[in-house]
Amino acid sequence: MSSESKLKGLCIKCSPLGEYDRLITILSEEKGITRLAVPGARRPKSSLSSASPITLLDLQIFGKKNLKTVRQIKIVKSYNVMGKSIECLSAAQAITELTLLLVGNEDSQNNYLSTVLIHLDRLYDHQVPISSDKKILCICIQSLIHLLAVGGLSLPLNFCCKTGRTINPPLGNWEWKCNFIPNEGFTIEDDPQSILKINPSELALLQRLLYPELPIKSNGELLGPKNVWLKLLTIIESWIKSQLGKELSSLKILREFY
Repeated sequence: MSSESKLKGLCIKCSPLGEYDRLITILSEEKGITRLAVPGARRPKSSLSSASPITLLDLQIFGKKNLKTVRQIKIVKSYNVMGKSIECLSAAQAITELTLLLVGNEDSQNNYLSTVLIHLDRLYDHQVPISSDKKILCICIQSLIHLLAVGGLSLPLNFCCKTGRTINPPLGNWEWKCNFIPNEGFTIEDDPQSILKINPSELALLQRLLYPELPIKSNGELLGPKNVWLKLLTIIESWIKSQLGKELSSLKILREFY
């Protein structure tokens, strides 16, 4: 039986291995997270040096041991150009950081990689932000909401975490408030564990992020001012920390630009 196989996946992390080799972490639908050795990848003229983070690869691998070896690499798409924009790179790294927390080793996934690629493509298409641009921030927040849902830790946005009742934000009623509890979700009840309150428009915007498309006005502009998006970022950061016990360092860098 041949020990060779093929694998298509996104390289999300690289680290040195020995003097000239590289250890790469690959996200694929078939195997979830896989770590592979790339011999000689750190040599300047190596044909395997293209194994770099945030690159979609076709790999030919071999070996029967726990740590298999890459024999051949073909670049399907490189997202490395996003490194020219720190905001864009931070958003992409937040996606990979969350992935390493959500996806298990050798654990097959259903639509996780495809979801990641949808959002990386959006960042790639919008890689050069203009002054006061909030689109990268919006794409990042929506990507994390989608990946949490695919990864089984969906932020509950439509039901009160205390009563179980459906939450329908009454748009235009500025006296109405909804409380956010980091380890539970949203409630229309007062609760001492709440860390912030959101109004109907803010909750409605957050609920719209569950859909595939970005929330766009009829004139093509994104819904919501920048301060509201930063508020939604706080909610996502708090939810991730409460559910996974860790913070995404990339989000701290991203926040500095807004």
